[in-house]
Amino acid sequence: MQTIWLGGAEWLAVARIGLGLWWLESWRHKDKAGWFQRGTGIAWAADVAGKHKWPLVRTGFAKVVEPRPKVMAYIVVYAELALGLGLILGFLTPIALVGGLLLNLLYLVLMIHDWAEQGQNAMMALISLVALFAMSWQTWSLDNALGIF
Repeated sequence: MQTIWLGGAEWLAVARIGLGLWWLESWRHKDKAGWFQRGTGIAWAADVAGKHKWPLVRTGFAKVVEPRPKVMAYIVVYAELALGLGLILGFLTPIALVGGLLLNLLYLVLMIHDWAEQGQNAMMALISLVALFAMSWQTWSLDNALGIF
């Protein structure tokens, strides 16, 4: 494989770290007081889910998320932080990549009508898949330094 400046493994690490920075930015820009104290994030998602064209999404959201809005707000917000840090540091990277892929797929399904949101989630999911199957934790990662995976 020929590359410019860095080797292939390093470019994959750059993609992994970039994805981690993307997740970290998703966490950073959230209004935490709104999410945790006023329930704005889950309320917004409930509104979207309530109008969803797929009954499975409406029913699933109503049964899993709506009964526990505060817990779900913490799960979503801190999952984004954990994904960001895990990918940037390369710690438990395959777990972070699979978790991020699943979260992006959930966001994709929920936001099926919002094309701006779809592009972001599709690209993040694609980077997750490439980074996972290329084993991007082989370079510039705590996983590699600790001999994990």
